[in-house]
Amino acid sequence: MALNYIWTGFFLVGFLAALAQWLFLGDTEIFKRIIDGTFDSAKMAVMDIALPLAGVMTFWLGIMNVGEKAGAINAFARVIAPFFSRIFPGVPRDHPANGHMVMNFSANMLGLDNAATPFGLKAMESLQSLNPNKDEASDAQLMFLVIQTSGLTIIPLAVMAQRAVLGAANPADIFIPTLIATYTATIASIIAVGLRQRINLLHPVVFAWIGGTAAFIAAIVACFTWFLDKAQIQLVSTVVANLVLFSVIAAFMTAALVKKVNVFENFIEGAKAGVETSIKIIPYLVGMIVAISVVRNSGVLGLIVSGFAWVFNALGLQTDFVGALPTALMKSLSGSGARAMMIDAIKTYGVDSFVGRLASILQGASDTTFYIIALYFGSVGIRKTRYAVSYGLLADLIGIIAAIFVAYLFFG
Repeated sequence: MALNYIWTGFFLVGFLAALAQWLFLGDTEIFKRIIDGTFDSAKMAVMDIALPLAGVMTFWLGIMNVGEKAGAINAFARVIAPFFSRIFPGVPRDHPANGHMVMNFSANMLGLDNAATPFGLKAMESLQSLNPNKDEASDAQLMFLVIQTSGLTIIPLAVMAQRAVLGAANPADIFIPTLIATYTATIASIIAVGLRQRINLLHPVVFAWIGGTAAFIAAIVACFTWFLDKAQIQLVSTVVANLVLFSVIAAFMTAALVKKVNVFENFIEGAKAGVETSIKIIPYLVGMIVAISVVRNSGVLGLIVSGFAWVFNALGLQTDFVGALPTALMKSLSGSGARAMMIDAIKTYGVDSFVGRLASILQGASDTTFYIIALYFGSVGIRKTRYAVSYGLLADLIGIIAAIFVAYLFFG
């Protein structure tokens, strides 16, 4: 129900804001801008997101099916089973969903969004097979989705590349702050949902895995900081990320050949689901992206940012970070919108300014909560999202606070 009220609220608040601007400010173009935005957003949802996603989904779901038939997905599941069996207690240790989630999280951490989405949708489908109430999100699906919204990314490659294009002296200087912020958001998300679901987070296995992950990330930070310059960081990031992904493809096919699995036939069998899933999610994407455009084009987002600035000024607090807030607020709604806000902040304040760097960190510190909910739950027909919205937004909030803190620590 929460998503129902929020989605409806986007339109009603946008209408009231537009009406006020017409009556009190004489803005006769406001309704045209909003309606034009709905058409543009609806077209973008289908032509720029759903249809390109169909091609990506077709290929990767085919590859995933080959991996399943070859037993590679189950091998991933067995490796991660001790940890996942604690934070996903409703998922059997040997269930393919564990392997699918591992593949999704790995692609996300490497910044491989195009591959992460098919893996994530496959994981959600696998979790749905265990869900006794098909139209309501299960505990496991909620934990998986909230971890998604925290946006854990080890290498924010796209953000660093954008900073390089815009002339940053050191495009990779936001690497460590972004890693700290996104890792903080992810751990906090696991703890928050774990407490809600009464999961025993004090179990030694959980501690060991979280501690091991923290040590691994710290080692990456140390290596990148001490041994690589900015050009080498981008080069290593690109090579490693894509090498890992191509290695997965090769490993799946090799394992299939060893087990005498017909690789091509199984690829085609899995690939057929890609188009079906892409068509299924179009209504969800159109509905959410159009609603977001109404909020943006009606000026509500700008008004919220101005309100934050006024409150912080009234309290006598620092307001240096306010210029980056549009990126933070838009990130929960739209990835492309947040990217546009980041670029606007960089061009307004400077690519190496405090605001420019903070906006870059915010872009990589969380993920698009409403888009993810619409995409992942829509793909399996879940209508009752329970506390997905509130805890997803909590993950975003923690990521924003962590990003502001580390920005002041590194660049303030």
